[in-house]
Amino acid sequence: MRTPHWLALAFAASCGTAAAQGQVNIICSVQAEWCNLMATVYSRTTGTKVNITSKGSGEALAQLNAEKANPKTDIWFGGTGDPHLQAAEQGLTLEYKSEQIKDLHAWAQKQAADSKYRTVGVYLGPLGFGFNKELLAKKKVNAPASWADLLKPEFKGEVQMANPASSGTAYTMIATLVQLMGEDKAFDYMKKLHPNISAYTRSGTAPVKAAARGETTVSISFVHDVTTEAVNGFPVGSATPTEGTGAEVGSMSIVKNGPNTEAAKKFYEWALTPGGQQFGLAAKQFQLPSNTKVPKDPRMTDPAKIKLINYDYAKYGASAERRRLIAKWEKEVLNQGK
Repeated sequence: MRTPHWLALAFAASCGTAAAQGQVNIICSVQAEWCNLMATVYSRTTGTKVNITSKGSGEALAQLNAEKANPKTDIWFGGTGDPHLQAAEQGLTLEYKSEQIKDLHAWAQKQAADSKYRTVGVYLGPLGFGFNKELLAKKKVNAPASWADLLKPEFKGEVQMANPASSGTAYTMIATLVQLMGEDKAFDYMKKLHPNISAYTRSGTAPVKAAARGETTVSISFVHDVTTEAVNGFPVGSATPTEGTGAEVGSMSIVKNGPNTEAAKKFYEWALTPGGQQFGLAAKQFQLPSNTKVPKDPRMTDPAKIKLINYDYAKYGASAERRRLIAKWEKEVLNQGK
């Protein structure tokens, strides 16, 4: 991948000129373009070898648990914040308070404090819907604007969402609905939604990619992922539910007892700088960066302009609650009637 010259300069300015040693092993739970751009520039400008493994946040947490006796990973970058809080709770990640914490938005600082500084927020992304505008026009159907709209008969078999067992996006949806409606009503809603779902995908971004390519009409997605597809020329639009919605606090954690802890701390500090936080946008990703000094792109969703619930990240980021809700979803929604 060719790295734009201005990005290399921005990065060099953000991390200094000292030559780093060794390597850093990163599980990356954001889009591949973002992961690769960060890795390329960081490697070229510091001399550190960067090894990237791409995994969804649910799968990333499973890997950290599987290798906890002998960790192979140094940094877990990105993906929804709940699994990062679970990793912190389980003692899988290192307590480390960045020098830059004061420069971060309040939601990013709260994520760090809730985890006893075993993770930190790196971006914010509201949950909503993506939809294929050409398919809606062809079917003469209005775009969904609310959770209630997704239950309409015209969307039977026309909606995709991810599976919460492997995707933080889908777990964010469950936790959002439980907080918005109450648990009983939320599960009743998801049971009613089930006939309208054509596929529960492994990855959180797969549904919006399917909507962009005309393989489904509607996706339940983070709205920044819809913006990415639109910028890439696909006929998609987005909406955030009028009843209210949740948001992910994409996070970053240092793995406890990882093989390259000092190199991991250097990468962590860099990834929180304004220079380090420009790579998402460079890779056409439109989450709101956590550093308040990063210029805001107008294509990013403004949290002040949508109805966000007061999402309880500490409660719904707890391991036992996540396991309980996913197991209940599998039994009552995915396998209902079996």
